Amino acid sequence: DPRKLVELCIVSNFVEVFLAREGHKNPVGINFLEKVQMPHLSSIYGAMLAGVGYVLMGAGIPLHIPGVLDAFAGQHEAEYNLSVTGAVPGFDAAMHFNPADYAEGTLPLLNRPKFLAIVSSNTLATTMLRRASGRVDGLVVEGATAGGHNAPPRGKLQLSASGEPVYGERDRVNIADLRALGVPFWLAGGYGSAAKVREALDLGAAGVQVGTAFAFAEESSLREDLKRELLAKAVTGTGVVFTDPLASPTGFPFKVAQIEGSYSDEAVAAERTRVCDLGYLREPYAAENGKIGYRCAAEPVASFVAKGGKVEETVGRKCLCNALLSNIGY
Repeated sequence: DPRKLVELCIVSNFVEVFLAREGHKNPVGINFLEKVQMPHLSSIYGAMLAGVGYVLMGAGIPLHIPGVLDAFAGQHEAEYNLSVTGAVPGFDAAMHFNPADYAEGTLPLLNRPKFLAIVSSNTLATTMLRRASGRVDGLVVEGATAGGHNAPPRGKLQLSASGEPVYGERDRVNIADLRALGVPFWLAGGYGSAAKVREALDLGAAGVQVGTAFAFAEESSLREDLKRELLAKAVTGTGVVFTDPLASPTGFPFKVAQIEGSYSDEAVAAERTRVCDLGYLREPYAAENGKIGYRCAAEPVASFVAKGGKVEETVGRKCLCNALLSNIGY
């Protein structure tokens, strides 16, 4: 039942924010991936019902999200256009969410959370501020050393001897130009130390974003055995994090911590049977019947090709959905 799935999405986001707000009065933010578009509207509404203070979004160009926040705060229906590969002009890919369809009685008054766009370049920062559908309240500026997905290098992709994308001068953010935009910004990617926080503040940043360090906190859901092994490697200086240009089905470079015997090991990955049973990173595409189909470059190769995908797009791809859930013990 599609309605039950939407309700589950609303409730799950409400619960995450509600629990995170317990026991203190500090604002709580929630981070969504622009690439994972299907749940955007119901997820955002559920988070707003719980009083989320900030919505952060990267892994794409989230131009339409500020307008969604405005619509929900005004008790209006929101619309979001799904990115559909191969769609021709006029193809209807609009998703709609009307809060009144899921309310029992009067709609609650909701505060509009602040919106922070996660960007990796001055060009993208300027684009977000000029073209977004509503107010952008600030920017999180992620460098190439940030965990998770990274923006690909600008220009022709070049790989290092170890097979990692090479980032150059064109990929460096000009902080002076960033300050001139006149909105608060936070620096991310390698800013998790006291010295780097001071450096960021001296540069005019409102603060820093730290992610990786908190993956190793006691409260983190990361499996305890993985925490211990990765921390031990960090302490001894033997830890390796590989920026994999192929692993993510999104096509974005992705940070992979190297652990012997895990999915990061190419021999282990080669033995895994491809399966797409979660599908969070599926790509919507225009099917021949005029409807929207879904495919993932990490699904079984024959299935991907049968849906119009190119076989070369499957090389080196890994199932991040199952990998990340395995990391927290599922």
